[in-house]
Amino acid sequence: MSNKLDAKKIEHFKEMLEAEKAMLAVELPKIALWNAEINEWEAQPAEAVTESDENDLADRSEEYEERTGKVRSLGKKFTDITVALEKIENDTYGVCELSGEAIEVERLEANPAARTCMAHMNSK
Repeated sequence: MSNKLDAKKIEHFKEMLEAEKAMLAVELPKIALWNAEINEWEAQPAEAVTESDENDLADRSEEYEERTGKVRSLGKKFTDITVALEKIENDTYGVCELSGEAIEVERLEANPAARTCMAHMNSK
């Protein structure tokens, strides 16, 4: 399937995606480990809990929950970027996964890993 993006624009988005993926590849391992069994990132506690102080345990639990949310968000972004780069290689980049129509250039500028057009951006 071809799309309306020219080679220069696709190269521009590829560079953006590769730069963001490289940044995530540095940031994610600081707060998570890759779990190959489930094929996703999992948050790791900041440090082992050795005390039994209830306040300390509550703080650590809260920090872990925050870290888990951040890992989910960054992990999804990492996956979307990987998919977008695969689509560039397969000549399917810039095509809405729901409608099959071209994704607006403005949307790709804002989010080069977008998988849907603006009309479907909240559907997936």
